[in-house]
Amino acid sequence: MIRVIDLETTGAAPPAHAVLEIGWQDVAQGKDGRWELHGEGGARFVNPGRPIPPITQAIHHILEEDVADAPWFHDIARPILDPWPRRIALAAHRASFEQQFCPSSLTHGADWICTWKCALRLWPDSPSFSNQVLRYWRKPDGLEHERGLPIHRAFPDAYVTAHHLRDMLNEASVEQLVEWSSRPGLLPRVRYGPDRGREWREIDNESLAKFLTDRDEDVRFTAETELARRRGGGAVGGDAKDWLLL
Repeated sequence: MIRVIDLETTGAAPPAHAVLEIGWQDVAQGKDGRWELHGEGGARFVNPGRPIPPITQAIHHILEEDVADAPWFHDIARPILDPWPRRIALAAHRASFEQQFCPSSLTHGADWICTWKCALRLWPDSPSFSNQVLRYWRKPDGLEHERGLPIHRAFPDAYVTAHHLRDMLNEASVEQLVEWSSRPGLLPRVRYGPDRGREWREIDNESLAKFLTDRDEDVRFTAETELARRRGGGAVGGDAKDWLLL
């Protein structure tokens, strides 16, 4: 079993910000080897111990009165993040966000799968890689539309992510997804500049060199990966899909 989680928070930078809501949905492997959603999942409100800024309320619409009597995160997180029967990993979309609120002391040192990073590798043709764009571009089997709403709430978002994870696990191994998730994101297309939207192997060497010192680690990692491919004899241009799986 792998537990998909989603957090709604007061902001993006702990310890200044804290968790407001945690949601989860499990994905489990059947006797036939196929992965499917497992159980009903759930969500719990959490008292953040601080005010909720209006700018974040405008995203998830959680009110301070909703969480005023809720338990503290450290009182409920461990059994949710480290359930029994034991899960073999945790997963989230852009998991680095959840990881900063969920230290190993709460997760029992669990491996993480980032469905955003894995989507970059497995589904490079997607027009975007947000949880919701993948939802409507891929149209995963069995996803109940209303159950995946409203967006930016912990259970619906975990439920949608679980469908992406299920399909990823039926294409690649757990070990492969964990390994991809441990690295920076490998971007299928250039994000900005004169080459925006082009595949990385299509841009010339001079343009590629400029991305090697980019502030974004995903951009740097992608440029370094493409440079290594070229140094290994790879040509500029052609089909870009093969290298995303390396």
